[in-house]
This record gives sequence, structure tokens and C-alpha cells, in this order.
Amino acid sequence: MPEFPDVTIYVESVRLRIVGQPLLRIRFTSPFLLRSVDPPVHEADGKTVLALRRIGKQIVWQLEDGLFLVFHLMIAGRFHWRKVGANAPGKIGLAAFDFPDGTLLLTEASTKKRASLHLVKGESSLAQFNRGGIEVLESTVEEFQRALRSENHTLKRALTDPRLFSAIGNAYSDEILHAAQLSPLLLTQKLSDLQVKTLFEATRRTLTEWTDRLRAQTGSEFPEKVTAFHEEMAVHGKYGKPCPICGTKVQRIVYAENECNYCPKCQTGGKMLADRSLSRLLKDDWPKTIDEL
Repeated sequence: MPEFPDVTIYVESVRLRIVGQPLLRIRFTSPFLLRSVDPPVHEADGKTVLALRRIGKQIVWQLEDGLFLVFHLMIAGRFHWRKVGANAPGKIGLAAFDFPDGTLLLTEASTKKRASLHLVKGESSLAQFNRGGIEVLESTVEEFQRALRSENHTLKRALTDPRLFSAIGNAYSDEILHAAQLSPLLLTQKLSDLQVKTLFEATRRTLTEWTDRLRAQTGSEFPEKVTAFHEEMAVHGKYGKPCPICGTKVQRIVYAENECNYCPKCQTGGKMLADRSLSRLLKDDWPKTIDEL
């Protein structure tokens, strides 16, 4: 799922191409995309795009007459900038948004069709899309600490909870925790003040550095290859590969449709965290430390 750095780059890139331009029409290729009925979506046709913003992981287009288009890309939704009149690809196409200078395509490389689009009217109508998480780059360490300790969760769960922190997901939470050298399973209410400060600084540094890195990689081009996996990442998606700090093989915890990647030497003091499925299967054979592994 695109997170803070990726969504920020999308907002910047789309803004350059469509703000000040009329949205000539929307061509839907999937009936599952549109999740609102009032106002009717055709009211957006011909309206000029006034501004773009981000609410959490969602992208908001502000149109004339108090209208807002709210996009949630979910896991597999992606934007593509094409020539005027381009058609969305058959199997993965969701919609095409026509402008005088080009067409923005929305695709989703998944059969589950989770991406969504809402058309709403009035600034107050946007409140329903705000989950309440703080923007860490706009927050103080005290505000970060209050959010973190408001519930007693593991660090991994807390960082990815949109009610606590805005636009942080599976990928960058792995990178943040590695940068802070903290275990993903530490409980938030057991952290020392120093650990909270370390996590706060690691979060700000990771999000800023990756946003700058993606911005530099994109340049003036449109970001066509948005992904949660980058070769330069320290641990996310790097299971079995050496940690760039200590050389220990990166380990993982698999749960539901996600996995958590971590370095057992840098983050857990050499302890192997129990994988729910694999450790249950292996039982006494499950390695408890990196030496046993």
C-alpha cells in the first residue's frame, strides 16, 4: 500500500499536471471503484481542479463548487499519466480521468478491487476520511508520546494504526523500527522516555529521507513504478538477506496478508521472534536465538 513518501510524491506529481485544469470527464471501467452516490459523480465533469492534498493515505482533489474527489489506492491501486484520450487497460483498469493535456489512469493489480473513489461536497464532508492519526512530521515529541502510549500495543501495530499515526504502513514501519533499533514486539506503554524519543526521531528521519529519495528518483517524470519494496531498504522485503548494519540475516514474522521484517541482532538483542505459524509447526525445533539459527 502506498504510504507517506509514496502518496506525497503522487500528490506532487499529479498536482503539477492537473491543478488549474478542467476535469473534462471520468470514464469508469470498473463498477467497484465508485463508493458514493450523492452528489452524482457526473457533477465533477467540467469542474476545474483547484488543489490537491493528502488525508492519511488518501489523495484528495479539490474541485470547483465545493466538490472533492477522494481516492484511496489501498494495496494495489496506482496512477499513470498518459496521452489525451488513453484508455485504461482491460483487466486492471478502474477509471480514466480526462484533462486537456493528458489522461490520468487509475489501475489496480488485484482481483479484490479494494481501491475506492468518493465524490463529496463541502469541506466538512472530508472529516469522515480522517482516521485521527497525528502527522509525525508536524508533531512534537510530546504529541508523539501521547499517541504512542494512548493504547498498549506492540510498536509494529501502533505505528501502522491510522488512529494513532497518519500514513505509516507495513513497509516504512519496518524501516523505522530498524532505524530506531527497537523490536517490533515491544509494548508501547513499557518504553522508556529515551526509547520514545529515539523512535520519534527515527520516524521523522525515515519518512523525510525516503520522501526526498523518491522525489529525487522521480524528478520531473511521473512516478510509474510505485512499490513497497526498494533495493535500498534495510529490512523490509529483505528476509534472508544481510542487515546493512551488522550483516545478520533479516528475519520475519508472517501474519495475515503481511509480514514484519527485522534484524535480530540490531533490534531484539539476538532473540528470534516467534512466527505464529512456523514456530507452532516447529515447536521445540524453533530457534530461539541467532546462534541457534
